[in-house]
Amino acid sequence: MEYRIVAGAEQISSTDVLRLLKMTYWADNRPLAQIEKSMQNSACYGLRLDGEGKLVGFARVISDYATTYYLCDVIIDTAYRHMGLGTALVSHIVSLPEYAGLRGVLITRDAHNLYRKFGFEVLNDRAMVKPNVV
Repeated sequence: MEYRIVAGAEQISSTDVLRLLKMTYWADNRPLAQIEKSMQNSACYGLRLDGEGKLVGFARVISDYATTYYLCDVIIDTAYRHMGLGTALVSHIVSLPEYAGLRGVLITRDAHNLYRKFGFEVLNDRAMVKPNVV
């Protein structure tokens, strides 16, 4: 499956993000206006299928770019899960130079194994932290 990862809120339709977030347990009722505001104030990443251009993955990062980044709203369309797309999206994000050496933080209920691949460690049932590497 061929895909490309795009960066920047201006490259990603908020209505496509709304569609994806409706598939989640944490943001299925988030209103479009709130999604748009969150996108404007975050670094946004989308995963599109080549040929179709359909947005099938999304993630946001909130950071001070000095000490910490918060990885959130990571979602892959339910029809495209278990194909390595979530791994590809997270791998792309955590390998970006702007996050190198920073402590990564995220909250998940059920995707611990995905994030462990990238050095995140479980703090409690849901919170995970990737220690900063100097």
